[in-house]
Amino acid sequence: MSQPTIPNITPTISVTIEQSISLLLASIALEELALAHILNAEAEKIQFVVGTLEVRPGVVPTIPDILTINSSVRRTMQDVIKKEMLLQFKLENVLSIIPTVSTFDED
Repeated sequence: MSQPTIPNITPTISVTIEQSISLLLASIALEELALAHILNAEAEKIQFVVGTLEVRPGVVPTIPDILTINSSVRRTMQDVIKKEMLLQFKLENVLSIIPTVSTFDED
C-alpha cells in the first residue's frame, strides 16, 4: 500500500496577541451562549413535566416519562457543568496572558 502524499502548505496568518486574546474571549462567550441555549431547552423539558409548559394540548406525562426526563436533564446538567469548568479554566488562562501583553507594549 502506498503512503499518502501531503502537499507542503504553509499558510501565512498574521494575528497580533491582542487579536488572539479577543478571538479567544469571543470563543468562550459563544460557547457560553450555546450552553445557555442547552440549559433553556432542559428547563422547557422540566416545565413540560410539571405542567407549566403545554407542548401538546391534552398530553399529560406519565411517571415513567417524568423519570426519563429527570434522568436526561440530570445527565445533560452534569455535562454542562463539566463544560463550564473547562471554560472557566480557559478564561483564567486567557486572562493571565493580558497583563503580560500590556507589559510588552510598555517597552
